[in-house]
Amino acid sequence: MPNNTELFETLHADYYGMVNQMCMGFMKGNKDLAQDLTQEAFINTWRALDKFKGASSYKTWIYRITVNTCLKYIRDNKVKEQTPIEDQMNLANESDNTEHEHSELYRAIGQLGEVDRLIIMMVLEELDYYEIAEVVGISEGNLRVKIHRIKKNLKKTLTNE
Repeated sequence: MPNNTELFETLHADYYGMVNQMCMGFMKGNKDLAQDLTQEAFINTWRALDKFKGASSYKTWIYRITVNTCLKYIRDNKVKEQTPIEDQMNLANESDNTEHEHSELYRAIGQLGEVDRLIIMMVLEELDYYEIAEVVGISEGNLRVKIHRIKKNLKKTLTNE
């Protein structure tokens, strides 16, 4: 059995991209903030490593830690939440179409409620529905209905902007 340092290094290597992508969704495409929260999520993972009981996969466990880290940040900073004019100008001046499309998607995802945002980010990460249902705490049938509604909502948001 690997020691905590080896286990953590493996988890970091395996799940860094997933955690960062999740944080990008929660932070509406703000790369710097997503990077900070990714780091915070892994700090929280390190601190909780001894508490992992094996009731779920490491992937599901790290998702939960990431979601909790992002939601805590959102709750703690709700009053301060404003988009600086520089960020708005940067988005308007982006020359890379792919990056612009991603930022539009993240902005649309950012308009969703917290649970819907969590669900769609896991769908984009191509997590199995049973894993998503486990993280969110709902049945797979209910999850499928929610995903359909979320996609419909996102399509409406993206076509109206």
